[in-house]
Amino acid sequence: SEPCPIRGESRVQTNGQMCQRPCTSNADCPRRRKCLCDGLCGLSCVSQGRTCLWPLEIENAEVRLTTGAHSFGKVAEVTCKPGFKMLEGQEVTWIQCQGDRKWSRPLPVCKVVGGAEISQEISCSFPDVIENGFYRGSDFSQGKSIQYFCHPGYALEGFGENYCQEDGTWRFPPPSCHQVFCPPPAEIENGYLVAVQKPQYEVSEMVYYLCKKAFTLDGSNRVVCLANGTWSHKPTCRSRCKIPVKRSRFIYYDSKVWVQEVVDGVVQHLDTVSFYCRLSGADFTCSYTVQSQCFDGTLPLPDCYEEPTWLQYMLFPKRLVSEITPC
Repeated sequence: SEPCPIRGESRVQTNGQMCQRPCTSNADCPRRRKCLCDGLCGLSCVSQGRTCLWPLEIENAEVRLTTGAHSFGKVAEVTCKPGFKMLEGQEVTWIQCQGDRKWSRPLPVCKVVGGAEISQEISCSFPDVIENGFYRGSDFSQGKSIQYFCHPGYALEGFGENYCQEDGTWRFPPPSCHQVFCPPPAEIENGYLVAVQKPQYEVSEMVYYLCKKAFTLDGSNRVVCLANGTWSHKPTCRSRCKIPVKRSRFIYYDSKVWVQEVVDGVVQHLDTVSFYCRLSGADFTCSYTVQSQCFDGTLPLPDCYEEPTWLQYMLFPKRLVSEITPC
């Protein structure tokens, strides 16, 4: 769903509308006000109980409220008396009460039928206001269309676009906006949720994961309830790797260490270890390193690696491949 139209000051000034405090949610508004879409003003802090001028007296016309109220969002119907039409050619039009307590357009003028300035254009009624949503479009004449959208966290049910027909009626009934929820997030193997379990979660709510001891989190530690009612990608708990050597030195975090110097003899998932290998020729012997990476419990040894024997380790430690001259 798209957001409420962004407030455009030039358009608002042209329309003569006075905008209320901008907002993104009800939390931005004072008490007794709600964050609602107020036409060209966009999302604004509006008191739903605010009323517009009533009754309205328009020469050669009759005015009635379509919902029996003249508060914010309500609509009044203006009908020219028999023998009269508005300058645009229609006999009926609709105006809506705005957050600044003014009607959404200048009051129409009803002229005698036959005046040169009157056209025969057909127009549809003022579109229905939908709860938790809004529409875009200001031309309600025959052949024109409007589009409906829902506020973030809500999904549209029904037709998102409506058309004014030749008989001055809208082609489809107005849609509705229903709140989107996510089901409880899935558990992860070797991990658990850090949250109070609820039957459903609202859009943008977050839930956190932790891994059990001896496992490392691969991915974000949190998931978010998305606008389509699903969760963002959940993480995985990966195993640590046992270093598969007994009598060797290697490079770990840029330090040359013995396996006994590494806590518990294990490294974390995605950690890298560089093992020493030997390169021998007719008149030389030197060492070089080959890197290996831990992945979910497995740390492969390079093919060139040779584990020293117990005698080599105890009697000739300076001859170990990790101690000889590097290539």
